[in-house]
Amino acid sequence: MESPIRASEEAASGRNPLLRLEQQAVIRELAAQKLSISRIAREFEVHCHTVQAFLLQGSPGAGAPRARRASPIDPFADYLRARLAQYDLSAVRLLEEIRERAYRGSYTVVKEFVRPLKRDRALAAVVRFETPPGVHSQVDFGHFEFLEEDGVRHHLYGFSMVLGYSRCRFVEFVTRIDTPRLVRCHLDAFDYFGGYTDEILYDNMCQVVLERALRTEENKWNPLFEDFAKYYGFRTRLCWPYRPETKGKIKRTIGFVKSNFFLGRPFTGRMDLNLHAQRWCNTVNAERIHATTGVVPISQLEEEQLHPVADRAPYQIVVTETRRVSRECFVSYLGNRYSVPWRFAGREAQLEIRDGVLMVRVDGEERCRHELRSGSGSVVRVKEHFAGLYGATRQQNL
Repeated sequence: MESPIRASEEAASGRNPLLRLEQQAVIRELAAQKLSISRIAREFEVHCHTVQAFLLQGSPGAGAPRARRASPIDPFADYLRARLAQYDLSAVRLLEEIRERAYRGSYTVVKEFVRPLKRDRALAAVVRFETPPGVHSQVDFGHFEFLEEDGVRHHLYGFSMVLGYSRCRFVEFVTRIDTPRLVRCHLDAFDYFGGYTDEILYDNMCQVVLERALRTEENKWNPLFEDFAKYYGFRTRLCWPYRPETKGKIKRTIGFVKSNFFLGRPFTGRMDLNLHAQRWCNTVNAERIHATTGVVPISQLEEEQLHPVADRAPYQIVVTETRRVSRECFVSYLGNRYSVPWRFAGREAQLEIRDGVLMVRVDGEERCRHELRSGSGSVVRVKEHFAGLYGATRQQNL
């Protein structure tokens, strides 16, 4: 670490090799914003005495003050502050914007000016992230041990949605967290609340986004979920990686569900568990004062002014996949086997799954359909699908 005495001497003589000219301009700007010397020193990774001695150059009794050099960033300072107050834009994006406004300086000047402003913005977001009514909600899954269903041991997951303003909660338990199930949970939550918010925040789950890019418009979204979001018109937001604070409301809700509802509560199956979960949601939403807001959540639900779901047809969840019909005349889906008329054995088939029904198409025509089975390991065999198979096989072997 540098010597404080040497730093003071260099600053007093007008020389300070540790601080570039653009850094000096930014330091003066931050000091004018009343940031502490220690905070500024951490930003530039120098000793506090370096910053202090540099700032003292213009203080009374420190000798003749040096005139501050004009920086090419100065005419754009207010614009950059306003943009960062509204959006967490990168220095590269801001550079593009001010270059369109005749900025002729370097990227380094922009980066050094923006860095402390972005740090302040991030710290403010961690302290408290509040939103106006109807704007924001958060979604996540939590793992809740295991569940025996249909003789098979399944992972048990709890889907939860919390409205950002009122803090009303919705919880539903599932044994799969694929995209169709995620969409179905959303529809159930929309029905429970009576609508949905302008935007919904998610973790970077593959059911929502397949590849996250630096810019939102370049994200590669899960096609089914993207179609679902466009159908209802809500904005999909992603929390920053390694920043769990940005979705603190939903993380606290998951923990609250585990400690206040799930642990030690007996249930006979997933349906029974979800009945208990809905009663619990009714209680915490309508009868208990929320620790943060200080009011009962349901008392603020009307203020949310949610987008209603009753004025449009429910979203149809359709999943399409390709399978080859086995020689035994079955197709597999999610660990279960479903029979297909025997004359299509060995053929390629298209599966269409909609509203709990699996439809099998071959050559573009529907050949059969089945009610989906929960769990895995089941064999669904329709007797008519094998009618005539024995005779055809016997004739072939003659």
